[in-house]
Amino acid sequence: MDISRTMRDSLRGFRFPGLERAGWSLYEQLDASRRLQGQMLEAMGYGVAPTPSRTILSRAGVTLKRLGEATRPCVLLVPAPIKRAYIWDLAPGASVAQRCIAAGLGVYLVQWEEPSPGAPGPGLSEYGDRLLLECVNAVQQDSGEGQVFLAGHSLGGTLCAIFSALHPERVLGLIALASPMHLDFRSETGALGPVIGELVEGALLQNSPVHVPGSFVSAISFMAAPSVFGRERIMDWFASLADAESAATHLRVERWSLDEIPLARRFIEDLIQAFYREDGFIRGTLKLGGIPAAARQIVAPVAVVADRRCTIVPPASTLPLLEAVSSTERTLLWYPGDTGVAIQHVGVLVGRQGLGTVWKQLIAWMQARAAPA
Repeated sequence: MDISRTMRDSLRGFRFPGLERAGWSLYEQLDASRRLQGQMLEAMGYGVAPTPSRTILSRAGVTLKRLGEATRPCVLLVPAPIKRAYIWDLAPGASVAQRCIAAGLGVYLVQWEEPSPGAPGPGLSEYGDRLLLECVNAVQQDSGEGQVFLAGHSLGGTLCAIFSALHPERVLGLIALASPMHLDFRSETGALGPVIGELVEGALLQNSPVHVPGSFVSAISFMAAPSVFGRERIMDWFASLADAESAATHLRVERWSLDEIPLARRFIEDLIQAFYREDGFIRGTLKLGGIPAAARQIVAPVAVVADRRCTIVPPASTLPLLEAVSSTERTLLWYPGDTGVAIQHVGVLVGRQGLGTVWKQLIAWMQARAAPA
């Protein structure tokens, strides 16, 4: 299938005058409908079962929670600003947070909040610098720890990498899980590359609302990788039926995937233009607020988790970070995949192999690099 051509045909209708408003309104209605479906799954017993937490920071755009006790070393878990943060703490047996707590780490979870109605919303500078800096400062005040480990999944890892470049003195180590660091709109660096290229060439975002509906982002993902978000998802469900715990995790991930939140158009435009189209972070030309933010500025130990089978964020998109940083300690771990995770892209956060194999290694990696008490 020619993904680029399929995407072009799918989005062409939005370019006709007068159709944009109706089209975007439909996605906003779809957000509400999908949230309702998620609530139905929750009513059936497949909602989140979170670890008790304490809110230590609440700002426009972000809430920071501490899960468990304020012990050391500290790890700041950073989700992508597309869906809810509880994918890191889905339920007992499917929780990165609980694994880290059990290992004696101080765990803090970033929860990105919906942009305020009418406001432009945060851009790349706010997500990758100011808001994360406020979170790191709050962790320091709460724990007394001057440096933290940053662990980000997908675009959350991208934001953590930017922060690590801007504030190397605050970072004890960087973990990037299936995080897109490099995209080529014409090559094999992931199914999202050609799709994002179509968004830019079609000028679709110029006609979008200030806050892009979350269901539109999901639709873009499906069009980019229909097998991952369609056929493989169904196959995972049938493969999960033989095991009650796997089936429950699958349904909880489905519930999470329906929990749509809007994303600031400003952030999408910043990310596409400066980070991906210009490849500024890897090439060393990215600036945020006039301040250089290049991968080579990262000096903390770096661990990258990649998936050889992933077509959304394949190794060609994640591995350039290891080549670009100035860190002397660079670690690469491979995620082998799981059954019962619905979407393999999030399997490293909820699956048995993800938690029992990959995170076992990552926790040992953090403990070995923790600053002496």
